[in-house]
Amino acid sequence: MTVRLTTAQALITFLARQYTERDGERRRLIGATWGIFGHGNVAGIGQALLEYGGSEDARGSGSRMPFLQGRNEQAMVHAAVGYARQSGRLSAHAVTTSIGPGATNLVTGAALATVNHLPVLLLPGDTFATRPADPVLQQLEVPYAGDVSVNDCLRPVSRYFDRITRPEALIPAALQAVRTLTDPVSTGAVTLALPQDVQAEAYDWPEEFLAERVWHVRRPAPDPDELDRAVTAVRAARRPLLVAGGGVRHSAAEEALAAFAEATGIPVATTQAGKGTLRHDHPSDVGGIGHTGTATADELAREADLVIGVGTRWTDFSTASATLFPDPATRFVNLNVTGFDAHKQAALPLVADARTGLEALAAALGAHGHRVDPGYQRAYTGAKARWEARVDAAFAAPDPGAAPTQTQVLGLLDALVTEDDVLINAAGSLPGDLHQLWRARSPRQYHVEYGYSCMGYEIPAAIGVQLAAPGRPVWALVGDGTYLMNPTEIVTAVQERLPVKLVVLDNHGYASIGGLSAAVGGERFGTDYHHRDPDGAFTGDPLPLDLAANAASLGMRALRARTVAELRAALAEARAADHPVCVHVALAPMPAHPAGQKPDSVPGPPPAQAWWDVPVAETATRPAAVEAREVYDRRRATRHRRL
Repeated sequence: MTVRLTTAQALITFLARQYTERDGERRRLIGATWGIFGHGNVAGIGQALLEYGGSEDARGSGSRMPFLQGRNEQAMVHAAVGYARQSGRLSAHAVTTSIGPGATNLVTGAALATVNHLPVLLLPGDTFATRPADPVLQQLEVPYAGDVSVNDCLRPVSRYFDRITRPEALIPAALQAVRTLTDPVSTGAVTLALPQDVQAEAYDWPEEFLAERVWHVRRPAPDPDELDRAVTAVRAARRPLLVAGGGVRHSAAEEALAAFAEATGIPVATTQAGKGTLRHDHPSDVGGIGHTGTATADELAREADLVIGVGTRWTDFSTASATLFPDPATRFVNLNVTGFDAHKQAALPLVADARTGLEALAAALGAHGHRVDPGYQRAYTGAKARWEARVDAAFAAPDPGAAPTQTQVLGLLDALVTEDDVLINAAGSLPGDLHQLWRARSPRQYHVEYGYSCMGYEIPAAIGVQLAAPGRPVWALVGDGTYLMNPTEIVTAVQERLPVKLVVLDNHGYASIGGLSAAVGGERFGTDYHHRDPDGAFTGDPLPLDLAANAASLGMRALRARTVAELRAALAEARAADHPVCVHVALAPMPAHPAGQKPDSVPGPPPAQAWWDVPVAETATRPAAVEAREVYDRRRATRHRRL
């Protein structure tokens, strides 16, 4: 039997009937479709969503396809990514755009999704497959290839890409797309480019293609020989350290991680993606690792004889640009669902699902009664307690009438939130402060996108998280630079009546990169939001920006906080609100200090506990750059390369 539908109608019908299942939990795969319409998708996907959409809410209940109206194509992808991460990768969103600029606006969001292994389905319109008139509006002509369109720029940032040039080609392509979205190893951005004429073309579709289908998300177990080698390595170690990455969260392995740590006494440090997989007050938690890590975790890393990586890609921030593990004798065991990541750092690989692998490793070690030396455990728990005192000092705000610092903002939030709250951030100096200082209370509270660290992610991601977790307080923390990148989805939050809480930390420019610029001899050039002075430099008065008024003009309730007391009250009001609220904070200026040399007596975050490699000009005439290069050469000499 067949059903006659357009290609677009068939695709929307197909997507509405796909489900995931893991551990007995069944979820609708595509919870909703985001869209901005133009001539490249309005008559195809747009008409199909109208005809086969529904009035149910955007969380995707029912068998029809809910629609969400976006304002910027990149932002729609960010919202979809936020939804997928909060949904544990078991549910995702689709994004439809027109051809041309609407399609190319997807690229940044697609890269972010793929870097972070988070599923999102991209449905950009494409130029005519039949080429009745060439070129059409918004078509890029490529003289050497007639089959290239701007959508081809999505190929390198997609885990699967296909262009549907005939209706019947949708069947294998759609199945491959869903296979990729639901595969723990392969998932990321998936692109089905849809020529506008093919979208509207009718075809007789097999009912089997349109039938309900459940995709089982597998949990691969470790190879017995790999497991034996890993167990032998752990048993031989005297100073082991476990580093938990985002794969722990994606696998929902938090309980398995806690059980492993409790059984073995092995300390657990976390990457940005892994923070929160172990509660901040768990006896084995030693905080973030790497350039933005804690002194406790980084010192353990320097002295470790075995490092167990679980679900981590080992980025430069986590390894302090390959300087954090200086002993060439230090060995690695990498438990990862992807063989690509499991073999990094010349590790003994343990290719498996994080939860399944941790359970197997714990059982095998438990059979031998393995546990770390009590003296080692006492040492790291004492160091963690000392670090917590530094956190308390950074959070302290003794003067209620003073302008708050950035870490005092975090301290006020720390005193306000419960385990239900979700904090979202991606760029600037906040990720470093959060990684060092934030006390994560639940697995999905800490939502820092630091794989692509994309300015403009936070506001749309908060919308996606709120859609996935209705009833939970969701906070988007942004600097003024990030706010100006991508504020337009505030309108979507207002339209959908989503009570997201936006905190804008205003420091008149790109404070994070300004600090880095000063450290590498750039002298903060081009990082402040100031008028030009008579010499042409940006050192005049601050620009007269009013971001609170801007948020209010987009429909958000805006609260202004100039002091610690005002901020405490504004945050409490925002958390209790049932509508979108912006809290605008004018931050106190922080005194400048050379990189890594800020005294602990000065308010603010502790200095970086490990290096990050940002190459400095090898030859320069300005003294700041010459000095910075000397420091750089000394730091670079401490790097240890591994295979």
